[in-house]
Amino acid sequence: MIQVEARVDVADNTGAKIAQVIRVLRGSTARGQFTRKTAGVGDRCIVTIKKALPNGEVKEHEICTAVVVRTSYPTRRPDGSYVRFDRNAVVIIDKEGNPRGTRIFGAVARELREKAYMKIVSLASEVI
Repeated sequence: MIQVEARVDVADNTGAKIAQVIRVLRGSTARGQFTRKTAGVGDRCIVTIKKALPNGEVKEHEICTAVVVRTSYPTRRPDGSYVRFDRNAVVIIDKEGNPRGTRIFGAVARELREKAYMKIVSLASEVI
């Protein structure tokens, strides 16, 4: 459950380290009385880069589209189990939905496979 102004880790090798969510594109407002849009695993959001390496592909203060790959809020699976991660993380993507980086760091959730982000799933070191 990532909402606007949340700071998230960037889990790819584009050079960005920390990003801030400025808009949730696909998300849900069905969290009880909570009416702000929140992004879960597999949802797209618009982020601005807050901290980046000086020689990376993306620069600080650049606005990018990203997909959420890990959330610390538990995600319920159809079999009744829950999966959650230690930190929130995103992967920067282009307009076609392909990742801009060539490597994905850390594990990603299996829900990305159902949302047609197969390139991210294939680049990830582990799918949970």
